[in-house]
Amino acid sequence: MNKHSGKWKLLTLLCVSGLFLLPLFLMLLASVKPAEQLTSDPYSLLPESLRLQNYQEALQSIAYVKYLANSIVLCVCSVMGTVISCSMVAYGFARIEWRGRKVMFAILIGTMLLPWHVTMIPRFVLFSELGLYNHLAAIILPTFLGDAFYIFLLRQFFLSIPEEISEAARLDGLSEFGIYWRIILPLSKPALVTVAMFQLVASWNDFSGPLLYLSDHAKFPLAYGLEQFVSSYADQTHLLMAASVMFTLPMVILFFVAQKSFTRGITMTGSK
Repeated sequence: MNKHSGKWKLLTLLCVSGLFLLPLFLMLLASVKPAEQLTSDPYSLLPESLRLQNYQEALQSIAYVKYLANSIVLCVCSVMGTVISCSMVAYGFARIEWRGRKVMFAILIGTMLLPWHVTMIPRFVLFSELGLYNHLAAIILPTFLGDAFYIFLLRQFFLSIPEEISEAARLDGLSEFGIYWRIILPLSKPALVTVAMFQLVASWNDFSGPLLYLSDHAKFPLAYGLEQFVSSYADQTHLLMAASVMFTLPMVILFFVAQKSFTRGITMTGSK
């Protein structure tokens, strides 16, 4: 009975996975089809001939390398800011006793209920007054001020680390920052990788931030550059699919590389 049940579960998992992978698979096939085939027979599955030139033409149609460089700068700086700020705040909530800690943490969690649109205008006015409009710093700087969701995830993971380790370090004369830097962070690599992955994907796919704070096309990240490509080449589906594959592929590769640490960080968060 258990054997047959396991087979049905595996079959169900494969079917559901296939439904999620089908759009990516069709996008990949469409990216190597000739333009004539997409026009005359758009519902055909296999390409009549592999046309890898679609990728070359897509690269020549937009400033892909420039957009990619902007996205890399945006993602790397945002991930660094998020991991550093959120881990420090989470350590303060999880490992240090101070008056009003629970109340402040409840207020922090309450900020997660605020939609992005509520703070959009005040944040825009603030960065404009600081002279950061049309700079990537307007998107990167907020990540150095912490994020409630990531702080919550890291706090829950830090609580699962035995307090005896910190007590032993204090007896050896290690400061709180030393405990945080030399003990807690090395033990929290799965959770840190999870937070980094979440922020990386969020920064990579971010469209509202560049739309709000940037006006110079040379500073656009790849997400906004792809939208400009859609506006300019909406009738050239083969180039659009090739550009979409080049936009999606880095995140797919990154997930397969870091999936072990990512899955471990998700499953261990909150366990004690």
